Amino acid sequence: MKILYKSKFLILGMIALSLQSCFVAKEYKRPENVVPQENLYRTDELPQDSLNMAEVSWREMFTDPVLDSYIEKGLQNNLDVRIAIQQILAAEAYVKQGKAGYLPTLGMGASVNHQILSKNSQFGSFFDGSITQYEATGNLSWEADIWGKIRSNKRAFEASYLQSVAAHQAIKTRLIANIATSYYQLLALDEQKRITETTIETRKKGLETTQALKEAGNVTEVGVKQTEAQVYTAKAILIDINNEIRLLENSLSILLGEAPQNIQRGVLNEQEISTDLEVGIPMQLLKNRPDLIAAEYNLVNAFELTNVARSNFYPSLSLTANGGFQSLDIDKLFSVNSLFATLIGSLTQPILNGRRIRTQFEVAQSQREQAALNFEKSLLIAGKEVSDALYNYKASTDKIEAKSMEFQAYSDATVYSEELLKNGYANYLEVLTARENALSSQLDLVNARFNQLKSVVDLYRALGGGWR
Repeated sequence: MKILYKSKFLILGMIALSLQSCFVAKEYKRPENVVPQENLYRTDELPQDSLNMAEVSWREMFTDPVLDSYIEKGLQNNLDVRIAIQQILAAEAYVKQGKAGYLPTLGMGASVNHQILSKNSQFGSFFDGSITQYEATGNLSWEADIWGKIRSNKRAFEASYLQSVAAHQAIKTRLIANIATSYYQLLALDEQKRITETTIETRKKGLETTQALKEAGNVTEVGVKQTEAQVYTAKAILIDINNEIRLLENSLSILLGEAPQNIQRGVLNEQEISTDLEVGIPMQLLKNRPDLIAAEYNLVNAFELTNVARSNFYPSLSLTANGGFQSLDIDKLFSVNSLFATLIGSLTQPILNGRRIRTQFEVAQSQREQAALNFEKSLLIAGKEVSDALYNYKASTDKIEAKSMEFQAYSDATVYSEELLKNGYANYLEVLTARENALSSQLDLVNARFNQLKSVVDLYRALGGGWR
């Protein structure tokens, strides 16, 4: 009998292996439509070669030690980063579960079954109306991975884990960029605040001069009031700038994982990013940008789950063993005569199941296609972000030059018009216009400097820099 059982299981195993050679789970291959093309970046300014600023550490990218300390603090304390770490730990647990899929399952139990029988029944008269049976059992089951279902499940869990790791890296990249941008914006606001405060003091002195000119008969009361109004205009601008500074400090504090507080910082004019703006080739995005890496692992996960859903159409081979001790007398429960065992080998083929397997497979196919489209979309967005950052850098650099010349012209016009006014050769409206234009131009120049720094940070993030 033992030889017969062994022969049957051997035959089942041989059948399973022969079927496996015909129906094996498919291997993942990256879709051709998501391979980056050379024209993914839209730029005529920078050469495209293998050099890539994304491979530079953020510690080398940013030279301000105060900013570096904030980035370090943010990476340690930011709540989004810490949440992502917990997601990695959860995904890691599923990976361990996937690796254990090849192992058999083992369960143990103990029970006491007391049954009151009819005294007029066959067993009731024999057992004096009741029976108590004690059991200590164990069961062992194992499913053969004929169609690669267990392997595909394992790969799906691994892809999900790697996706969570990449998502964590993407959060770090985005966090570094947000901290740097907020820091530079604070420096720009500080510079605008300094300019506005200087303007207020200058206009107060100008008001005194205008009052003197009125007493001398060179201007009217209208000129005095217009000069006074300019002082209040500058004060209103200062109020807005101070409010923006407070709100931005609050936002930066949250990025650092702290309660809103005052942020210590440097000076805008001392900021310098010496890293060359090298964008490399588009193919490097797939290994540098964590969000693209995560998108592809999401596709791998969906692909492997489609393999799992496909395998459900085919028969499953399983071995089940049950055994233990049974006795009517607890003192004899663990004796040799109380032993029992059952061994079952089964090959099960689903036929009618309310279309559940077909539905699961079609849903898995749809989800795989969605993942592929999201991967392709992420790649196109990445190319757009690189192109946008390059154009923004070029535009802000050109604008700094134009605004510098504009401010110099308005500054000269202000000086000349005030001198002419004092000598009675200019209309006071010209003086007011020159002053307003000079202030607006100077504030715009600061914004252009900030936008230049921001575009470099955006390019660094768009290329996938920061997480290393």
